[in-house]
Formats: sequence, C-alpha cells, structure tokens
Amino acid sequence: MNDELKAPKNAGPSSIRGAIYLLLGAAIALVVVQFTGKTEPRLEAQAAPPPAPMALAPRSPEESAQIAVYKNVNRAVVNISTQTAAMDFFGPVYQEGSGSGVIIDADKGYVVTNFHVITNAQRITVTLADGQAYPVKLIGQDADYELALLQIVDPPDTLVEAELGDSSTLEVGQRVLAIGNPFGLHRTLTTGIVSSLGRTIRSQNGRLIEDVIQTDAAINPGNSGGPLMDAAGRVVGLNTAIISRSGESAGIGFAIPVNAIKKALPQLVEHGKVLRPKIGVVVIDTEYGPALLYVQPDGPADVAGLQGARQAIRRGYFSGFVVDLAMADFILEVNGAPVRDKAEVLDALARSDAGKAIQLGVRRGVSRSKTRSVLVEPVLD
Repeated sequence: MNDELKAPKNAGPSSIRGAIYLLLGAAIALVVVQFTGKTEPRLEAQAAPPPAPMALAPRSPEESAQIAVYKNVNRAVVNISTQTAAMDFFGPVYQEGSGSGVIIDADKGYVVTNFHVITNAQRITVTLADGQAYPVKLIGQDADYELALLQIVDPPDTLVEAELGDSSTLEVGQRVLAIGNPFGLHRTLTTGIVSSLGRTIRSQNGRLIEDVIQTDAAINPGNSGGPLMDAAGRVVGLNTAIISRSGESAGIGFAIPVNAIKKALPQLVEHGKVLRPKIGVVVIDTEYGPALLYVQPDGPADVAGLQGARQAIRRGYFSGFVVDLAMADFILEVNGAPVRDKAEVLDALARSDAGKAIQLGVRRGVSRSKTRSVLVEPVLD
C-alpha cells in the first residue's frame, strides 16, 4: 500500500504548497473566532450629540404675572389634615378630613382656614410645601363667619407668609387666583374673575355671612380655607363654599373677604373667639314674624322691659311653663333696619357696634298694635 500523499491531478509542487497554506490559514482563523467571537474588527459607536434645547413658548405678560404669583405664594399654602372620632355600635370610628390653609404670620406660625375644615377635630396637622408635617394647636374659631386660626407647633425658620390685601378695592371682572389642595392634589392653581360682590351665604351653623366674594375660579373639595388672591399675589379672600349639584366646581364659588378676616384676627388671638353684642334672648320664627321665645332674667333685654312667649305658671302645688305669643315681643326693626325672620334679627344684632346701645322696633303680641322703640345695652360675648 502506497502511503505517499498524492496531489490532485495537474497540481504542481507550488499549487500543493499554496493549498497547504490556505488550510493552515483557515484553521488559524477558526481558532481566533472560537476564542474571541470576532471575525473582523468593529468600529466603536460614537455618542450622538445632545439635542438642541427647545425654545420656550412666548408668554404673555398676564401668564408671566400668574407664574410669578404662584412661585411666590404657593409655599405659604398648607394642606390641613384632620382626624375626627365618631361613635358607632363597636366604639369610636376615626374619620379623616382635609382642607387648605394659608400662613399669615411666619414668625408666630399662624395659619388661617375655614371653621368647617377643623370642626370637631381631635387631631390637626399641616403639611408644608416641602412635604414636612407639623402638629398645630387651635388658637381661635368663629363659626358665624367660618374662620379658624391655627398655630404651627415648633415651626421651621423657613416658613413663608402670604401678604394680606384689601378686599374693599375689588371690582367685578377683576382677575383673581386661587391656590388650594383639591382632592388631595397639593398646591393647585386655578384662575378666574370676581363674578360678583356683596353676596350672602349661610355658614354651617345657619348664620348669614354677608359681603362675600363670588368667583368663577375653580374651587373643589379640599380648596376650602385656601387663599383667593389678586393679580399681585395679595390675599383678598378665603375660599369657603361652592354651589354645585355634583359636589364639584360649577364655576360658582365664594370667599370670605380678607377685611373681615383682618378684623376678626385680634379677637381670635386674644379671646379665642369673636366677641359680638348679645342681649340675652332666644328668637324664634313664627307666621307673624320673629318673636322672642325666652328672655334671660336680669339680662340686657329683661332690663329694657322686653318679654318672651315662654311664661311661667303656677297652679297650686304645680308649676311649669306655657308659650303664649300674645305675651311675646315681636322684633320688627334693628337699628332702624327692617327684619323679617330670626336669621336677619341675629345677624343685625351681631353687626351692631360693640359697646353701643341697640335700638329695637318691637310689637307686643300678634295683633297690629303700635310699634314701640326700645334701647338695649348689650354685653359682649
């Protein structure tokens, strides 16, 4: 057997040598591929240049002013969280509530909000713009005018306060802005105009609040207690209520004017409430007009000779009370202004100047007897 390697037909020595070199080169290339996983050198990818910055959309002077107001004032708006205990069959049930407030004194940590935001709350906390939460204490409250004054406990040095404006200078059609926490969405800005002035709404306790600002700036649950501001960022009102069938903004919102707030603040700080003239009576509505049901013995109205429908009776060993409208005084006027029902009587008395006698126009009984004028010296309570 011939073990000699034979070249292909017609292949000379040089061609055989070339074939051997090709086989060796292919083997070497196969080994390189197995160890490096590369068959050919690759070019390194170069980073793409960053995109050119997009030009800012042109802003109108009004937009720029609104942006500036938000940047300056939003840090003065806080989110108020409350915890209220209610009782059921199994014991206390804690309910959570929320609203807004505005810092009006950074040094003292004073926050003003609506009375209904903190009503019956066992625990109140405020969350600042930086997300930090702080406990607060209740300094004063006024249910009649829907106000409450809170104080942050151990406030930080970085508090920002809002500037209080002058609500007497407002005009219908003027631009206003509202900041609050609707539906838990913190520090939301809405804008609108003053829709009307001098509106009257009822507080939670049924009392009338007069000279209220009406606005179409969107106010939703959670906005209560937040500031209503003019175009310069000055607080002109405290967002309080809406008219809505769905419970959400329908473009009819109301704000307590800031001048009423500024008037109430000193008494809230000093007395914890707003002192108003009281004459010591209980007023009821009847089909004949507002009447006195009860007159406090030795009170201002009793000293002035006024009489209520509730009369004490004694029959032998038995004693009690009867209600006789024929014996009651009906209030027709307060300080010369006609009044038609209990709410108007109470509001007219509350608006009377502290320390001055109140002039009442009254009629005794349900008949059309002669009206008489009575001066009553009120007490502040």
